[in-house]
Amino acid sequence: MTMRSISLILLAALAAVPLFGPGNYPLHLMVMGLLWGFIYTSWSIMGRLGMVSFGHGAFLGIGAYTVVLLWNLWGISPWIGALVALAITVVVAVMIGYPCFRFKIVGHYFALTTLALSEVVRLIIVGLREQTGGSLGITPKSALSDGVTASVGALQFSSKAVWFYLMLGCWLFALYVWHRVDRSMSRMALEAISEDEDAAASVGINVNRTKLSITVLSAVMTCLGGVLYAQYQQYVNPETVSGIGISLQMVFGVIAGGMFVMLGPTVGAVFLMLLSEGLRVLIGNEVLGVDITIYGLLLILFIIYMPKGILGTALERVQAGGAKR
Repeated sequence: MTMRSISLILLAALAAVPLFGPGNYPLHLMVMGLLWGFIYTSWSIMGRLGMVSFGHGAFLGIGAYTVVLLWNLWGISPWIGALVALAITVVVAVMIGYPCFRFKIVGHYFALTTLALSEVVRLIIVGLREQTGGSLGITPKSALSDGVTASVGALQFSSKAVWFYLMLGCWLFALYVWHRVDRSMSRMALEAISEDEDAAASVGINVNRTKLSITVLSAVMTCLGGVLYAQYQQYVNPETVSGIGISLQMVFGVIAGGMFVMLGPTVGAVFLMLLSEGLRVLIGNEVLGVDITIYGLLLILFIIYMPKGILGTALERVQAGGAKR
């Protein structure tokens, strides 16, 4: 049996899960796992190619808050709001990315620049408390009522099964984009750029355009993740969709799962989600900041002892065992 056949069988089994009625909470965990898998994969499209961004929380926040504010204040459909959010994201990504790439701000300096972007967006959301609800967050106006369980125009569905299939489609789309980037000349160009920009430019690679195109692609997909998060959760606040914390969570999740393996970010998303749920059950919400502290400690341990992540290390050991046999 080929790897493609095994993948199709596993995908069919995953798609059939809602048909067996697993219950709302397990289905909710699967929806969130697919959503974060989509977001982490979006980040890793540029992160694994030498451009480590700590600012993707900004794009997540732009997507989430744009659709909610347009819907609550002016009744604009989230479908249109999503297009507006994507347009804003493209502008912001170009405004940040182009100067950085033009003046060769790379490595730690690029990471610090994007970190500032994430915090600026969070502070703007908090500062506009009259419209955004500030640090208390905001809830989209419900389009559902008695007898109405779905509103396509408002992108609201009471059935978690609907959200499961929607998130599954988005997750598969992210994997497809990863595959296309991995098979394109852009990946090879970015790998050459990450090694030596001047040498890459000397062989005809347009360094700025290549890096900017991948950055915009990654940012737009992350923004779409923010739109889906807001519509599914029906509640957003600056700490959950923007700021330093959520940006660091993306980086940790991708590194933990395996940055250089297609399913690595998804494995990291599931691992981080289960860790978060476990901490919530064991510790509760009384001790503030303990989850971020544990994430930081685990990130250090993963970088030192398991740099290829959970899935990357597992595949490496399987291949090593096969080679020995």
